[in-house]
Formats: sequence, structure tokens, C-alpha cells
Amino acid sequence: MGTIYQSIEMLSKEKGIDPQVIIEAVKDAILVAARKQFKTNEELVAEMDEKTGMIQIFGVKKIVAEVTDKLREISLNDALVQDPRAVVGGEVRTKLRTEALGRISAQTAKQVIMQKVREAERDTIFSEFHNRVGELSTCTIKRVEGQDLICDLGKTEARMPKKEQSRLESFNIGDRVRCVIKSVERSGKNSGVILSRADCEFVKRLFEQEVPEIYDNTVVIKACAREAGERTKIAVASRDRDVDSVGACVGMKGMRVQSIIRELRGEKIDIIEHSEDPVAFATHALSPAKISRVAILDLGSKHMEVIVDDSQLSLAIGKKGQNVPGRQTDRLEDRYQERRGEAPGGRAANGLADELRRPGFGVDRLRPAGSRCRAVAGWRRGHRRETRFDDPRADHCRARCRQREHGEDR
Repeated sequence: MGTIYQSIEMLSKEKGIDPQVIIEAVKDAILVAARKQFKTNEELVAEMDEKTGMIQIFGVKKIVAEVTDKLREISLNDALVQDPRAVVGGEVRTKLRTEALGRISAQTAKQVIMQKVREAERDTIFSEFHNRVGELSTCTIKRVEGQDLICDLGKTEARMPKKEQSRLESFNIGDRVRCVIKSVERSGKNSGVILSRADCEFVKRLFEQEVPEIYDNTVVIKACAREAGERTKIAVASRDRDVDSVGACVGMKGMRVQSIIRELRGEKIDIIEHSEDPVAFATHALSPAKISRVAILDLGSKHMEVIVDDSQLSLAIGKKGQNVPGRQTDRLEDRYQERRGEAPGGRAANGLADELRRPGFGVDRLRPAGSRCRAVAGWRRGHRRETRFDDPRADHCRARCRQREHGEDR
């Protein structure tokens, strides 16, 4: 029966678990199977013989002067029959026949052992990796499960869900990739280590490797926002006035940032200078668009208004609305923003925009048609609304615009 210890030793090395934990799991499994087999509620104890590897089961009863629970207690006179050295307060053990345990009991014990081993493995993985969250790691693609990638970290397997992958990337089994440890789940369906290549921390760790000034904290990454596969914006600040924070990240002839772009498969990266002034920071975040004016509407609710020229509006909004509220610029600034375009008509266009926003006068009710009247209805939350009118209400709009231009608004 020495093979039991050999099997336990092999399993402990494979799973990285203490052998004593597996031995305790085997004992617990035998006890669960014995209780089901003998259908008893008495206290049972399992012991393993170190020489033979045999597991023995004992029923334990406490010696008392007066018995109140026959399943767990025994009188002194009855205990003396089994053991002449029995005393009150001691224990009497009765050996049970393990040969009575059949196939069903063995299957029950196997399930309990596997469950205990999995729990011990999860605890070991959690204790090893929970302090490494946010760390850059290199792994090997081991297999594909649905849309998730299963990666080999050496001692354990990790999962990279579809949402943590960039849309520009595709990997094959056996590829070595760099990724960041995003989280470690202790329980649940997806318990284990979760990896990511779409998280902002991944870009930060890459900059720490490529830029020595960031590694030694001369340059600090203040904020980072990312649309994986599209664009990344990072805000950096220098603690040394003689060090240019943006230039240090870009490198000579762009060598440093180009190395990161290659790792991200061509994803665009914007590096801007951080500022404590929210107006200056918003101007930097929306570059290269030229900002006409920035007004803070409500500092408490973090609401600001950004005015840009019509020719700069699409640049300020960004490709596919990357700079609109709730996306990159707001994650950098932690503010809600409202962007408006300044049309050549000036007050007339703004007056028409106010009128179109009046309750009961929705733009969607006006049918786009010819070019008799064209006005910019304004932009809210990054969506541009242009309206051409061939509708009886257009006369009312034109009259309203003229009144606002000449100060005749009643």
C-alpha cells in the first residue's frame, strides 16, 4: 500500500499542494463515505498507517459518569470492559470494518478528494498571485475555450477572456505573449488568474519597461484611458522641471513609443501633459483640435462646456466618438463634457439651436429635404445635428433667428 503515498506525492508536486493537505482530504473523504455507508451520527475518526498506508476508521465515545447521549457517550463500567485503563473524561475507540465500503462509497470518496484538492489548489493560487495583480507577465497560449484563451503561467493556468483581448490581435496555440495580471478570483465558475491585454494597466506596465524615467518615478503617469484596438490616451507629469515628460515617453525619433505601438499591434497612442487646471487639461486632452473656449458649468457635478470651431468639431469628437462623454477624454479628466460647434451664423445658429431644443419642437419631426434653409442645431454629447427644412415650421424658425440676431426676442 506504499503506492498511496507515492500517488499523494505525485499529486502534490503536480498541483503544488502540501502533501499533508491531500492526506487530510483523503481522511475526510473516507469519513464521508463511512457515514453514508453505516448510516450513523456517532463521531468518527480516520487514521492512516504510515508504514502500510492503510486507512482505519474508529468510532469515538467519551467516557462519562452518567450517559445522556448514547451515540457519543459511554459509561465508565462499559468502557472498562473494552479498556481496563479507562477513566472518566477519556475516550473509547471502536474499530469499524472498512471492508464494508463498496463501489458507491469509493465514488463518494473520490468526489470529496477531488473537491478538497481543487479548493486547496485555488487557495494556493490565490495566495501566490493576489499580491501580483497589475504585474506584467509572459505566458504561453495553451488552448482555446470558446472565445477565451487559456494561458500557461508555469505553475498554473490563467484565463484571458474575450473582453480582455484587443480586436486587432489574434493568437495561435504556442504563441508567447505579454499580458498583465488583472485579477485573481478565489471562487466561482471562472476562479483562478485573469489576464488582460486590453486593460489600461497593460499600457502603463509597457511604458514602465520602455521609459526609465517612469520606472524611477521621475515621470509619473497621472491618468490613462483606452479603447483597446483603437486608441490610448495617457496623461504624464514630470517631477523634475528639467525633464520633459512627453518627450521622455516619446523617445528619440519616437523609438520608445513606437516599441509600445508594435506590441499593441498598431494601436494609436496619444501622450499629453497633465495639468491640475481642468481647463488646461481639457485643452490638452482634446488636442490636436483647436479649442475656442472652455467653460466650467458646474464644478461640483464636474460638468464643463467646450466650444470649438465647426472645422475642428469632428477632430474634437474623435473617430467613432472616442472623445465624447463617457469615453476617453472623460476617463482622463473624470468630468462630463459638452461640446458645441460655433457656426458662421453665430447668434442665429445658437438661437435656432435653443429653439429646436424647446419641448414639443423635436428635430426628428422635421423632414430633411432641399437647401432652402440650413442651420446648425448644435451638438450635445458629441452628436452633430444638422437640419435642412422644407416644412411650414421653417418660416417660424427663420423669423425666430432674425429676432435673436437683431435683439428683437420677446
